[in-house]
Amino acid sequence: MMHTKRLLVPTYLSNNKVGKSHHIAYTEWGGRNNPHVVICVHGLTRNCRDYDFLANALETDCRVFCVDVVGRGQSDWLDHAEDYDNYQLYLSDVKELLTYIRKQYRGDIKLDWIGISMGGLIGMLMAINPEIPIPIRRLIMSDIGPLIPATALQRMSDYVGKDPHFNSFDEFDAYLRKISVSFGPLTEDQWHHLSKHSARKYDDGTYGFLYDPKIAVSFKKDRLKKDIDLWGYWDQLQVPTLVLRGTESDVLSPDTAAEMQKRGPKAEIVELTGIGHAPIFLDSKQIAIAKEFLLR
Repeated sequence: MMHTKRLLVPTYLSNNKVGKSHHIAYTEWGGRNNPHVVICVHGLTRNCRDYDFLANALETDCRVFCVDVVGRGQSDWLDHAEDYDNYQLYLSDVKELLTYIRKQYRGDIKLDWIGISMGGLIGMLMAINPEIPIPIRRLIMSDIGPLIPATALQRMSDYVGKDPHFNSFDEFDAYLRKISVSFGPLTEDQWHHLSKHSARKYDDGTYGFLYDPKIAVSFKKDRLKKDIDLWGYWDQLQVPTLVLRGTESDVLSPDTAAEMQKRGPKAEIVELTGIGHAPIFLDSKQIAIAKEFLLR
């Protein structure tokens, strides 16, 4: 059974100051005493409800926390755009949640991480962080790696933060399907689930996206000219890692995926045909792949 909760956490700023506290929201699934904990973190503009299907499949075996990253879903929006550009804030939010979880147990905890795109990068950085309250045992990353091409960043900048408004939910739904076609073939129920939990209804009756447009601060034009290179972090990673790659992806190239099998944790790669960026764990095949890896 799912429970939706919010946790008040400090806002650590890049100038070593602490701003006004904010809430991060999350859904919780499974038994509270289960020592096998799974953290699920979504992609750049998505939210924790993307994981409903996967969490429902895991909750018999695991206690699952699906997190809304700050500025997305039901989590608070930050007052200043530049604070979204501080990746340490995303890490500190997760550390606060893990500290909160750790206090609920007397014995050992097995902690696994599942991250789609941005959520995978946060998991990678947390897994190599010596100050993490609970060590990460296994890591699943969906369609993301330590080298992100500038061309992919430019494509994302075409829609991230544009804040379009739609006159009806049906118009919003059609637009979401258009910009998310790279998720691959989804059923009508799956598309409706994504749209329902991605939409924000305004007082004037129009619909928009359930994230703060200010998150686009990370897509400054000067940054779109070069690839993001995180190989130095990947090479520090030592935990068993599974990487899902959409064969049509422009974010995780075949060459990068091949290199990920040779360096760092020497990841296990699973390629999914007919999908781009990113496999989103809605269909039974992707859910089975994740579940097998975590319960292996």
